[in-house]
Amino acid sequence: MIHHLKGRLIEKNPTHVIVECGGVGYFVNISLNTFSKLPEDESISIFTHLQVKEDSHTLYGFVEKSEREIFRLLISVSGIGSSIARTMLSSLSPLQIRDAIANGDVATIQSIKGIGAKTAQRVILDLRDKVLKVYDIDEVSLNANNTNKDEALSALEVLGFARKQAERVVDKVLGQDASKSVEEIIKLALKNL
Repeated sequence: MIHHLKGRLIEKNPTHVIVECGGVGYFVNISLNTFSKLPEDESISIFTHLQVKEDSHTLYGFVEKSEREIFRLLISVSGIGSSIARTMLSSLSPLQIRDAIANGDVATIQSIKGIGAKTAQRVILDLRDKVLKVYDIDEVSLNANNTNKDEALSALEVLGFARKQAERVVDKVLGQDASKSVEEIIKLALKNL
């Protein structure tokens, strides 16, 4: 198993990178999330997941270990292959996927292209307990955070902001610090809307 690669960035595209290590160029599939976080430096380090099939060996790369963990959890679900998992990580951040699974938020997962209602429900059903355990998320604080998020979104809607746009900004605010009060969430969201 190839755990990570450290070498020279030869080519950088939204779907893949080529990393040269010791004279060998590795073709590494990446998500848009990883693409956006890759440094512009020539020298990079990237965590990898090697998928071995009968007819191919495919390497997937991630800037952060947490993204690789979410990827591995996703591909463990029946019906979610590596390409769908990569699409999910290109559409949402690993933190948003983790929170959607922990909250049982079918709508967020279903908003990803290629994911239907049944698949979204299966992802949540299969991974919710694992996510709560692995990330040591307390269900009580989870419900409190969810309530704060809902109240902040309702307030922003009353102020005339579109729900989708407001939700994106609120998720970003909560991604930085999930323990914020409703008032703090609204104040920070208003600065970014």
